[in-house]
Amino acid sequence: MNITKTRLTFEQFIEQYPEARGIYELVDGEIIEMRPIGAHENVANLIQRAIDREIERLNLDLVVTRTALVRVETKDGQEQGRNPDVSVVDGEIWDRYLYTYQGFREPLRLAVEVTSTNWEDDYVDKLDEYGRLGIVEYWIVDYLAIASRSYLGRSKVPTVFVYQIVDGDYQSQAFRGSDRIISPTFPELKLTVKQIVAASQPRIR
Repeated sequence: MNITKTRLTFEQFIEQYPEARGIYELVDGEIIEMRPIGAHENVANLIQRAIDREIERLNLDLVVTRTALVRVETKDGQEQGRNPDVSVVDGEIWDRYLYTYQGFREPLRLAVEVTSTNWEDDYVDKLDEYGRLGIVEYWIVDYLAIASRSYLGRSKVPTVFVYQIVDGDYQSQAFRGSDRIISPTFPELKLTVKQIVAASQPRIR
C-alpha cells in the first residue's frame, strides 16, 4: 500500500509515520505499509519468544522487539527506514532512545526477516542495507521456501539463512529440517527450522 508520493528523508518518515495501527517502512523515499499474513506473524512471534527466553536465562543486557525502526542506506546513499520482523538491540542503545520516536541509527545486534511474496527485498536489498549499517547477524527465515532455486537449491525446502559479518562481509550458513539454528549471538538457542515451519501451520484442535 503506497501512502506517499514524495521522496522523504528518514527524519521526515519519522515525523509523518502514520498513526493508524500498522507496520510501515520507508522504501525509495515513500512510506509503504507492510501487511504480514497470520502465518508470518506466528513465525516471528515464535522467534521473538525463543530469543526472549534466552536473554532472560542468561541475564543479557539485550532487548528483543518487533517494532524497531532502523535507519539504513542503499549503495546509492538513499535513506531507508526498515522494521525487521524481529530485532535484538543492545540495552544501552535501547535506553538511549527510550523516550523518543527517532528510530535507531546504530547497528542492531541481530535482525530477523521472515520472507513473504516480496522475498527479494530480504535476500537482496535488506541484506545489502543491513550489512552496510554493520548489523553483525542477520537471519532470513524462508519458511515457505518461496525464494528462487538460486538461493534454495533444487530441493526448494524451508530454510533459515544466518548471515554473519566476517572480515567486513556477510557469510551465510543454511539450516533446514531438524537443524538447530546456530546463532553467533545466542549459540545455545534451542530452535529448529522444523519448529518454525510448524508455527506457520494451523493449530491442532
